[in-house]
Amino acid sequence: MPSIIKKALTCKNSAKNLVKKHDQLIHSENMKVTSHVQRECEDWIINTIMLDNLDVPFKYKRKKLYRSLQGQRVNLTYYLENEMIAGFSIEVMSVVRIKIS
Repeated sequence: MPSIIKKALTCKNSAKNLVKKHDQLIHSENMKVTSHVQRECEDWIINTIMLDNLDVPFKYKRKKLYRSLQGQRVNLTYYLENEMIAGFSIEVMSVVRIKIS
């Protein structure tokens, strides 16, 4: 049983260590996913999630399809990025690490 507790603390500490090493990273915990969309782009699956009370999309890549995260609570480590879409600069959060809580 102690190994389970140690593993949970290690995961939480790794997110804190990432944020300490990289000033631009932001870490949020226990965020509720309101929308989750997956689409193929070459050999990657692009995942876009929207979070409760936020109007900014969060994007990340995976090699395989993932189950829907809609309604789930997640912990995210991400940074702000701007994308040009149809000539407009759109604010997007690029997810470095996601964990279902």
